[in-house]
Amino acid sequence: MEATLLLRHASVLVTMDGARREIADGAVLVRGNRIAAVGTSSELQQHADETIDLAGHVLIPGLVNTHHHMFQSLTRAVPAAQDCELFDWLRTLYPIWCGITPEMIRVSTQTAMAELMLSGCTTSSDHLYLYPNGSRLDDAIEAAAGIGMRFHACRGAMTVGESKGGLPPDRLTEREDDVLRESRRLIETYHDASPGAMLRIALAPCSPFSVSQDLMRESARLARSYGVGLHTHLAETALDVAYSLAHFGRTPAQYAEELEWLGHGVWHAHCVCLDDHGIRLFAGTHTGVAHCPSSNMRLGSGIAPVKRMRAAGVPVGLGVDGSASSDAGHLLAEARQALLLARVGGDPAGLRAREALEMATVGGAAALGRDDIGAIEVGKCADLVAFDLRGIDHAGAWHDPVAALTLCAPVKAALSVINGRVVVRDGHLLTLDLVPLVARHNTLAKQLVNGA
Repeated sequence: MEATLLLRHASVLVTMDGARREIADGAVLVRGNRIAAVGTSSELQQHADETIDLAGHVLIPGLVNTHHHMFQSLTRAVPAAQDCELFDWLRTLYPIWCGITPEMIRVSTQTAMAELMLSGCTTSSDHLYLYPNGSRLDDAIEAAAGIGMRFHACRGAMTVGESKGGLPPDRLTEREDDVLRESRRLIETYHDASPGAMLRIALAPCSPFSVSQDLMRESARLARSYGVGLHTHLAETALDVAYSLAHFGRTPAQYAEELEWLGHGVWHAHCVCLDDHGIRLFAGTHTGVAHCPSSNMRLGSGIAPVKRMRAAGVPVGLGVDGSASSDAGHLLAEARQALLLARVGGDPAGLRAREALEMATVGGAAALGRDDIGAIEVGKCADLVAFDLRGIDHAGAWHDPVAALTLCAPVKAALSVINGRVVVRDGHLLTLDLVPLVARHNTLAKQLVNGA
């Protein structure tokens, strides 16, 4: 008999189902790792193996983070990189990242995931594209299993260094044959294609300015032969677009089209400079976008055309991006930033509060090519989070508690359930001890930066 969990008396239950229902005095019954019933508290059965009362809380689907570089949490607020645009920022940090070790990958992954989980995130991708000193994607995968987060592990790579006209130093690049061989090994070892999977692999050559066209093309073919996702950076800045035009004679969208980097399960990070042709192309092929507003503002990259993308039908999710370009990993805060950034150009309805939440949940799931997460519906994965709105941050905001989640100051999740398992209770992470983790993380961060 599968264990049951009853969440009841939520002040508002935000389903993000097809009808976008919001249920007052809402309740959810979880059986095993799946949602078994959704409705009002009076409609659902009154007994379960565990019952949690959520009076004063808003209950929503677990948030989905579509883009991150978790190792970068080791290099937050590095003074020399605080005021740089993207390319200079990378040139400043690449030499530091050369010192990353397997332990640093494991510890930074758990640190980043803990921060995400406490912000209401239940599923995250991570784009790990450099592997110095024996580091492997396995290190991040093992860390994710230990903390209990649903994980899309993206095997990144850089193969075109400075000597070949690329941006990264040669010592951070790999041989393309080695990248493809390692990609196959990871897929065959770890990828779970079944519905409700806790771990999936995606192939993720880093960017047009750090890998060859051949690797992009071969990665796409390899991914499709195994049925796994594809992820990269695209059209992040004006310099990024200029590089594409100068080196390939194509816009970023044309580059993606020629190399077969379009379609369901393909998602591109940033797309700040995606043109109208690219938007139509992405919409017609159901190609996803990871919108990273904090990172784009931090690096002065610009404002992604999110409203036009969504209106055209592009699946748009949210990403916190690396914690050395946004310096934060709070996904609910990222939803608020998305809302504000969409309005700063003069459109007070550029992105509405519920649209921001939609991007953070079902939109992120669509960008990752998943239909089993992102909404509270019978049969979907039991990934649910609740926010307590009885504190000072939401005083006076009960006129619309759902909108208050993104219009008011973001708070930590009071409750998080991932795959039917309670992992955050009363705002505290249950799956590991944060005090020694953060202490070790700070020690390693100091060693990394000082060693450079």
